[in-house]
Amino acid sequence: MTTWSVVIPTVGRQGLFDLLDDLAGQVHQPDAIYVVDDRREPEGRLPVDATILTAGGHGPARARNLGWRAAGTEWIAFLDDDVRLSGTWSEDLLADLASAAPSTAGIQGAIVVPRPTDRPGTDWERSTAGLETARWATADMAYRRQALQDVDGFDERFPRAYREDAELALRVRRAGWILTRGGRYVIHPVRREGFWVSVRVQRGNADDALLRAIYGRHWRRLAECPPGRFKAHLAAVGAAVLATKYRRLGAVAWLGLTLEFIARRIVPGPRSPDEIARMTVTSVVLPFAAVWHRLSGMWRHRGSTAWPGPVRAVLFDRDGTLVEDVPYNGDPERVELVRHARESVERLRTAGLQVGVVTNQSGIGRGLLTAEQVADVNRRIDDLIGPFQTWQVCPHAPADGCACRKPAAGLVLSAAAELGVPPRQIVVIGDIAADLAAAEAAGARSVLVPNRQTRADEILEARTTAPDLAAAVDHVLAASGAGR
Repeated sequence: MTTWSVVIPTVGRQGLFDLLDDLAGQVHQPDAIYVVDDRREPEGRLPVDATILTAGGHGPARARNLGWRAAGTEWIAFLDDDVRLSGTWSEDLLADLASAAPSTAGIQGAIVVPRPTDRPGTDWERSTAGLETARWATADMAYRRQALQDVDGFDERFPRAYREDAELALRVRRAGWILTRGGRYVIHPVRREGFWVSVRVQRGNADDALLRAIYGRHWRRLAECPPGRFKAHLAAVGAAVLATKYRRLGAVAWLGLTLEFIARRIVPGPRSPDEIARMTVTSVVLPFAAVWHRLSGMWRHRGSTAWPGPVRAVLFDRDGTLVEDVPYNGDPERVELVRHARESVERLRTAGLQVGVVTNQSGIGRGLLTAEQVADVNRRIDDLIGPFQTWQVCPHAPADGCACRKPAAGLVLSAAAELGVPPRQIVVIGDIAADLAAAEAAGARSVLVPNRQTRADEILEARTTAPDLAAAVDHVLAASGAGR
């Protein structure tokens, strides 16, 4: 039976509640709905049973990552918070999923943008209508969870909904998956926007700079993005700069380019006084905004590599991974390293990677150990292996419901903050599923090193396994670019 979840990133727009009403009215209901608020918890009612997650204002890429990582279903259907669903959307979605080949990573739904019937569309309406031909837009895109895991999800360096979906599709296809179009559709109304919207959206030129830094000058062809107008904007700005030295030549060139741009935007539209004024004023400013954002993006993203980037730090589980598992051990004399522990950690240090430990110590919460005893054992491990740059210890019992105990993300996130490394560039090495789940919840990578306590199903479900600690470090060093 196909399992599926819906993930909706939102910044609190009213359209969210219309979308949730549409979902509630569908014949088939998802296994889970995740509303990922990138600003604050949505106000008002939620007409369906949804889980609300908070993303912290970092953009839809991170919000979508938070949503799909929380979901445990085979498929994740991403929807924008300003779309409306057809009455048969869920039935059509399940038909799309049922027809998917094993190599199919994602299936896009059609996007229908309503147009005015009594006049030509404005510049903003025509721009929004471009969504109808956009490739792999996550306004309605269902992805197989395994494919998202294979490529570590969306690139969180994209802070806005502009290019993050095209870049994800590029990495998914490079990983050997295929993408298809399905039979379902959503309606994407044109949002009301202010006078300067066309200038504001030029911030997306910084995202173009990131794509060029990663994939080179042919990134548009690779990512299936239509050609832009940046060269014309650059020419207009260049003419304006030229006018500071060669006043007449530069002014004539700038005026000609600007008038052509104004006409290009006005002629297909309604040509109302408001639209003519808007197009005239913004066409003067827009090229300068585009060039400024592209240059700032080139500086900010210089040297960027494909997501998620090289490994910079490794976090180890303690008991069963670095040392033999002695239940509730508070005696430093009983510490015994597992095979290859010292040399494996030293290889990481030599390669320039930071190292730390994340460990559940529920014996403290259960009253079987003191925090001082646990600290004594940890110091003994430092003595035997060398000092770790961070120790993160959860002292709580399982019933306490804390946010730090693995499989929650707390220990990994705290270690990442202390090391100054983003979670995506961290690998967690552990011996049970809780270690891997904590890594995934935090957005980190993981390697399972099984032992006698590891269940067979944990081994089968792990994305990456290694027979011993030395082999796990081989994998990490390869991912860091350091080799063996």
